[in-house]
Amino acid sequence: MSTTTTTTTQAPKAFKEGKATFGERFETKDLITFDENTVYNDWRDEFHKNGCVVIKNVISKERAQYYADKQIQWLKNFELGFDEKDPSTWTADHLPVSFKGGMYFLYGSAHEKISWEARMEPAVRDIFTKLWGTNELITSFDGMNISMPKRTDIQWSPWPHCDQNPRRKGANIDPSSSSMQAVQGLLNYSPNGENDGGLMLMKGSARLFNEFFAEKRDSADHEDAPPPEIEFMDLFLFSKKDVKWFEDRGCELVKINMEPGDFVLWDSRTMHYAKFPEGDQIRNVQYICMTPRQFADDEALAAKKWCFENYVGTTHWPHCNVRATAEKPMRNGEVCPKYRTEPFEKPEVTDDMLRLAGVLPYQ
Repeated sequence: MSTTTTTTTQAPKAFKEGKATFGERFETKDLITFDENTVYNDWRDEFHKNGCVVIKNVISKERAQYYADKQIQWLKNFELGFDEKDPSTWTADHLPVSFKGGMYFLYGSAHEKISWEARMEPAVRDIFTKLWGTNELITSFDGMNISMPKRTDIQWSPWPHCDQNPRRKGANIDPSSSSMQAVQGLLNYSPNGENDGGLMLMKGSARLFNEFFAEKRDSADHEDAPPPEIEFMDLFLFSKKDVKWFEDRGCELVKINMEPGDFVLWDSRTMHYAKFPEGDQIRNVQYICMTPRQFADDEALAAKKWCFENYVGTTHWPHCNVRATAEKPMRNGEVCPKYRTEPFEKPEVTDDMLRLAGVLPYQ
């Protein structure tokens, strides 16, 4: 791969005017359809049945340990006194500002060298290539999760949600028909058992997406819901009543236990949330989502280019409704004094990376 130097461009005019979401689009037809009678004889069979699947040993345990160690060092780089061996430092005062006690999207984290290394792992990209049937993919600029267990300085409650807008039901009226438009994933770096922090998934809920939203539904009121002005286009929060609706129809809420190097993949229509860590294990993961480049329009690609060149993260959606996570982290009512706009360790930019970022076209 050749090394390429990028030139930082001016922010799009719409950014300057306060617009936050680009390539806004809610399809009236499915972007891609899958034959439900197809038998793949691999993990895709379970994925299309349940809307989620764990894929084992995607990277080696040694490689996973490398990423876990680098994430811990990333926390230490802020020089707030964090020590992974001293639980007394596992508090907000010693950590950069996060969401839900461990999700990091700011401080240039989406473009740290380790974030890009994880996205570009050949076996990770192969998962999305196999799923979508093309290797011409673009990635979201997702963050990472580094969650300390047994924290008492934060309030936490489940927030079951899906990362697909109710308007994205597709053209098919058959509730079981496919209207899959985005797929999320995470690469796991540390042991993740039943009592550890991790992913909760409502198996089978993706197939009921159209049926559930056939009638008007209101997103649940939750203390962690983003304010309307932030314009998250693809987020719906489920109430306890909604959770029961899915359970009454045979869906099962399960904790996803994983070993270092495993990868979990889920349809964005799937109900999910992160479980609070109750054991002793620190959670280390990288969120990774990829979709075919052909799904993106020029406005979305232009926004991705600006985000890439300015080390700005996005939501899970790679190809449309691209929302720049450009807010400044707030600490005690003021901008965090450790606020930064660049990664501590920048990735080596290559043509291959630029194609995956959506900056360069595939040839």
